[in-house]
Amino acid sequence: MSELEIDAVVFDVLGTLVDEPTGIRAGIRELAPALDDSGVERLLSLWQRHIDREQRRILDGARPYVTTEVLDREAARLVADAAGVAAPAAVAALAVSGRRLPPWSDTVAGLARLAGRFPLIGLSNASRTALLELNAHAGLRWHQALSAEDARAYKPDPAVYELAVTVSGRPPERLLMVAAHAWDLRGAQALGLRTAYVARPVGDPPGPSDRFDLHADGLADLADQLDRNLLTQ
Repeated sequence: MSELEIDAVVFDVLGTLVDEPTGIRAGIRELAPALDDSGVERLLSLWQRHIDREQRRILDGARPYVTTEVLDREAARLVADAAGVAAPAAVAALAVSGRRLPPWSDTVAGLARLAGRFPLIGLSNASRTALLELNAHAGLRWHQALSAEDARAYKPDPAVYELAVTVSGRPPERLLMVAAHAWDLRGAQALGLRTAYVARPVGDPPGPSDRFDLHADGLADLADQLDRNLLTQ
């Protein structure tokens, strides 16, 4: 690994800093309390498949851009139909469950530690409105939070990472993109950002051909590695 000279740290949010599946599961249980665990997991998978498929269609140009609010409402309707729930209020409550996501146990302290050394930028596929509520619910600390809605695209479209580059006023190689998803880091890497993979239970682990600058077990480990890197400069 070559020496890292970093001016700002860019964080993915969903999955990297907050536990998205747990939040959606809670919403499904509120929708249909009689479901057993396997039923909840089946509906969670239905939700996730819809979001992934529709974001890919938008990336491929097969569907015009819509925000995550629209996709979440669609997913909630699918899940509610599968659960046999028709009440509009219950469906609406499920649709916003993706904004009530718990942070991982090291997230809040890790961001606070890193914020003392670097400008921190959140970069999420979540819509502006969803990101505001998500940040508030999880207690996430940012100097700037950017939504892919501003690029009318979804990661890994280069236009989304360009948002962070533009806001930072720095060249891409002076930014460190942190994510639990290898696909996200590959997208940032293609634009010239430095990359740090943080292991999470729900992430997308690196493949054999991936070459990221840092690999960390969590945010404390990431901060330790950046501290050591600073000492070597």
